[in-house]
Amino acid sequence: MGWAETIEKGYELGYPEHLYTGEGGESTTWHRPFNAAPDIVYPNGTTAHYLVTGDRSDGLLGIYQWNMGPEPSGPGPHFHRAFSESFYVLTGSVRVFSGNEWIETQPGDYVYAPPGGLHGFRNESGAPASILILFAPGAPREAYFEGLLTVGELTTEDRADFMTYHDNHWVQIE
Repeated sequence: MGWAETIEKGYELGYPEHLYTGEGGESTTWHRPFNAAPDIVYPNGTTAHYLVTGDRSDGLLGIYQWNMGPEPSGPGPHFHRAFSESFYVLTGSVRVFSGNEWIETQPGDYVYAPPGGLHGFRNESGAPASILILFAPGAPREAYFEGLLTVGELTTEDRADFMTYHDNHWVQIE
């Protein structure tokens, strides 16, 4: 089989169309040092690092490191219509809603919620915990994260509009 047939076979296997069509590559790789300051700090001490944003990745993905203190924190059950959300536990123990139940996760565990998949995460361990959150495609989550600082000041109607605008759909789980 020649390369033309091999490339065609790659598309049949599910490889996406080429996003870069130039020759020889480009000097567009970038680095965020491990000791960069957090991009946002919440009053409860939770911090977020914007490792790669949807804007920076041309909408392909967003990756954020979420560092929670020992106090209980994290969102309850919800879903998104336009993007998936994944969690990779770096440190500590994080409870993740799997769509049916809350499961205890530990470092090295990975959880994937496709678009429409019910999920949530909470640190209720009494100790710090850290996770990587991956959104695909890369939605502009920074405005959502930053809006959470003042969402409590909004009217009920404005809060609902804020959540809808940012594709957060909350559900009550009994």
